[in-house]
Amino acid sequence: MLKTLWATVRQGKIELLESAELPEGTRVLVTLLPDDEAEFWLQASQTSLDAVWDNAEDDVYAQLLQK
Repeated sequence: MLKTLWATVRQGKIELLESAELPEGTRVLVTLLPDDEAEFWLQASQTSLDAVWDNAEDDVYAQLLQK
């Protein structure tokens, strides 16, 4: 099971922001977030938004709006 935990870096070490029972040797995947989290989430979601809104099926609605 995957679990996401928030953490910060202090003096070169990753410190969890919440308590978690992690057995010694647990493998972790670290994703670095930019200082501006809002910008990160906007960029991360752009691909999905493009797939939903940028398609030929929606062209009919654009034509209706132009009339």
